[in-house]
Amino acid sequence: MTVETRMAQSPDTRVGSREMTYVEAGRAGLDEEMARDSSIFVVGQGIGERGGNFNTTLGLYEKYGPARLRDVPITERGFVGMCTGAAATGSRPVVDFMFIDFILDALGELINQTSKLRYMTHGRVKVPIVLRGCFGLGGAAATHHSGSYYPFFAHLPGFVVALPSTPADAKGLLKMAIRTDDPVIFLEHKGLLNSRGTVSDDPDLLIPFGVASVRRHLAGHGKRVTVVAISGMVSKVLAAADRLAAEGIDVEVIDPRTIAPLDIGTIIESVRRTGRLLIVDEDYAPCGIGAEVAAQVVSDAFDYLDAPIKRLNANFTHVPYSPPLEAQVAISISQIDDAIRQAVHG
Repeated sequence: MTVETRMAQSPDTRVGSREMTYVEAGRAGLDEEMARDSSIFVVGQGIGERGGNFNTTLGLYEKYGPARLRDVPITERGFVGMCTGAAATGSRPVVDFMFIDFILDALGELINQTSKLRYMTHGRVKVPIVLRGCFGLGGAAATHHSGSYYPFFAHLPGFVVALPSTPADAKGLLKMAIRTDDPVIFLEHKGLLNSRGTVSDDPDLLIPFGVASVRRHLAGHGKRVTVVAISGMVSKVLAAADRLAAEGIDVEVIDPRTIAPLDIGTIIESVRRTGRLLIVDEDYAPCGIGAEVAAQVVSDAFDYLDAPIKRLNANFTHVPYSPPLEAQVAISISQIDDAIRQAVHG
C-alpha cells in the first residue's frame, strides 16, 4: 500500500473540515501545495491578478506574486512546451487552460514530448506537470467551450486523467496531481464549480489515482443495477437513484474518479452484486469511456451479467449556442431515470 493510499484512508482526526464549493476546494488544495513547495508555479490566461475565468486562482496572485502566477498570451503550444521543459528540470508547473478545449492547440507538444519524455529517457527525467481546465455542457458556452476530450487522453500512454465530482475530490485529487511525477490531465465540469460539500483541512490528505468511489451502496432490497457515472453525471445519477428507490429499484453508483488509471475492479465487484450495468457519461458514445468499461466488464466478468450492458451519452452532435438546443444535446434527468429503468427491466 502506498503512502498516498494510507493518507486517503486514514486522515488525521485532529484536523477539522469545512464546507466549501468545488472551485474553492480546488483553490485551497493549490494554495496548500504552493505554500509547501516553492517549485510549483501556475501559468494561464487571466490567472494572475484577475484570479482566473472560473476563480481557480483568486487571491493567490497577491500571496505568491507574478513569478509564480504568470499570465501568458494565447500561445498554448508555446507555454505547454515551456512548462514541459520546466517540469523536466525540477519545477512543478500547473497549466490552467480555462476551457479545456484550448488544450487542443498544444496536442503536438503534449503527445510527442510531454507524454513520452519519461519513456524516452528510460525514466531518468520526470515530468510533473498538471494540465487543468473546465469542460462539459451548460451555460450556453457553444461548441468551442464545451468539449470533454478525456477519452482521447486516456487513449495515450503517459497521461493520468482525473475527473473529480465532489469538492473533497477536487482538492484531494489536485494535490495528488501536483505531487505526482507524471503529466496529469485534470478536468473540472463547469456544472460542478458551485456545488458544495465537506472538505478536510488536512494538508496531507491525498486522493490516490485509480481508486473508484462507491457513492451509493445497495440498500439490500429491490431490483439491483450498477451505474457508473462520470464527473458531472454523478450527482444527477444519485438523485435519480433516490427517486427510483420508490419504484423498487436498488442502484449502486460508482464514480471512477480517474479514468486513467481506471479502477475496473471496483466496477466488476459491483456488477457481481447486481448483475446489471449502465454507464452514464456526458461525453459522446463512439469510442468513449463507456465503451471501454463495457468491453472490460464483458471480457473479465461476463458470467456476472444478467442483461446486456447499457450506455447513456449526450447526443452525438456539435454543441449549439442556443440554450434550448443545448438542452437537447445534454443528458436530461428524465433520460437518466428511463435508462436506469431500462437497465433493470430491459
